[in-house]
Amino acid sequence: MLIPLVDTLKQLRYQIAHIEDKTLSHEYPQLDVFLTHLSSNVEDVWEDVAFLYQFLYVYGRKSEATFNRFRNELERYYLWAWLKKKQSVFSLKRDDVEEYVDFMVEPESSWCADSVQWRYKDQKGIRQVNDNWRPFVAKENSVSQQTLAAMFTALNVFYKFAILEEKSNTNFVPVVKKNSPYLVVQSQIKLPDTLSNLQWEYVLGVTKDMCEEHPELERNLFTLACLKGLYLRISELSERAQWSPVMSHFWQDPDGFWYLRIMGKGNKLRDVTLSNDFIEHLKRYRAYRGLAPLPRVDEPYPIIHKLRGQGGMNVRQIRRIVQQSFDLAVESLNKDGFTDEAEQLKAATAHWLRHTGATHDAQHRPLKHLSEDLGHAKIATTDQIYIQTNIKDRAKSGVKRKL
Repeated sequence: MLIPLVDTLKQLRYQIAHIEDKTLSHEYPQLDVFLTHLSSNVEDVWEDVAFLYQFLYVYGRKSEATFNRFRNELERYYLWAWLKKKQSVFSLKRDDVEEYVDFMVEPESSWCADSVQWRYKDQKGIRQVNDNWRPFVAKENSVSQQTLAAMFTALNVFYKFAILEEKSNTNFVPVVKKNSPYLVVQSQIKLPDTLSNLQWEYVLGVTKDMCEEHPELERNLFTLACLKGLYLRISELSERAQWSPVMSHFWQDPDGFWYLRIMGKGNKLRDVTLSNDFIEHLKRYRAYRGLAPLPRVDEPYPIIHKLRGQGGMNVRQIRRIVQQSFDLAVESLNKDGFTDEAEQLKAATAHWLRHTGATHDAQHRPLKHLSEDLGHAKIATTDQIYIQTNIKDRAKSGVKRKL
């Protein structure tokens, strides 16, 4: 049976304490039995898992998203090393890492679940394993380039950390990545995923039209305005351990211009400028919530509120809000005969709204201003994603070629 090695970020410190005190069986009896059984074949299992928890604790302090990403990648790598190679992750050689990459590209069906599953659930103080959990989620298509890149990044960072901590002397990941037959060198031209003008009109318009009959969709409407109009990532609107987006994060300068202070990637604060159009959506949303038209400096209310319960929304909840509006738009597009647009919209994610807003505004905003509102550390990043100056110049000169 495959057992998840790592619980949630919140539970990680308890798992660390249990490993140190040799009391894992008190709260995680199934995991304790699993590791004890493995230790008869792999001598360093307990040391391996202790180091995994240490690594995730260090990197998880930065953000829960980072913790989740590294947890998922390293957990399956650990399980493969122990169960398939019967070795510590620090005993694996270059050809072993190459073999793991092969396995990840085509994992065994017994290692795959049909959907993302929860790992542990509390039952009277015992963390009970979900029997349906598996290290991988089965997909119809082959593994994506993004998934491969995330795997190589996680393993590379892990082994670099192990070298710094004097746990390992080698890191084979860079050479395996460089020679991997699965990685495709990206094209020079890579356009961001965006909604078409028609798709955006339907997503926004259908949600707005339905607000009169379903007032709770005002929350959807405002969420769409934030993600597209302010170029926000979902994580920047969500409740996190070190940051809770509240109404007082909207502020006005002495000249009357409005901003939203948010915490972006790397725990970096930035102030995003608000447009007049966005402010009208803000007023509308606040009226629906029974608040004054514009925020005060001391307002503790979450920016995106729960319909039931207290506090702000997490990433998964906000993603569901966006998907609801996408689904309504797909239905309406199909009804109006725009079947191709509807089919393409089914593939869209909430992050497309950030790209859509930035791509549209890149046509008339100064590059530096757009870059700062997006939270890019370098203007070149904004140019490469949304402007692609050099490519456009090359295309213009290429048009004039004669045969």
